[in-house]
Amino acid sequence: MIRRFSSLLAALGVLLVSAPVALAYEPVNVVHTERVQVGPYGLTVGFSTWPVRAMQSLDFTFIPDDGIQGKSGTLRQTPEGSERGRTTPLARHPRKREVWGLDIRSLDLPGNWTLKFAIDGPAGRGEGALTGLKVLDQPGPPLALSWSVSALPLLGLIGFLGVAWRRTKLTHTERTAV
Repeated sequence: MIRRFSSLLAALGVLLVSAPVALAYEPVNVVHTERVQVGPYGLTVGFSTWPVRAMQSLDFTFIPDDGIQGKSGTLRQTPEGSERGRTTPLARHPRKREVWGLDIRSLDLPGNWTLKFAIDGPAGRGEGALTGLKVLDQPGPPLALSWSVSALPLLGLIGFLGVAWRRTKLTHTERTAV
């Protein structure tokens, strides 16, 4: 009884000691920044990967000069020469709560992109844009080739199961014929 109780206490102690480490987020590592004037607000746009590549996940941070308190805003991401884009409200970054940001987001197409900002705050409404954000081609092989190579083991498994099923069926047929 005492042995079980001490084992339970030891397991509980390990759980309590390791829980804060397990819950800790990896910090956002900003490796490149750009400045944007959004009306009366200065804004620093941070990137966790530079140069930016299409379909490569990265973190964006948006840091107004005097903080995000008392402000709200939107971000519109648009590829050059396209009317389609994605508009999202500026929200706190999940791992860097004192700034706005996007966590593990990617830009889908290579080319020049525009990030348009609208911020409402104590100094009124401001609008501005980061234009000419160069997004390079997707890293690695083309998607079709990647998917084709990754499907080979599945096709091999299907072939193996088909052969095994056929042999089992033939063996069963031979037994019933005898």
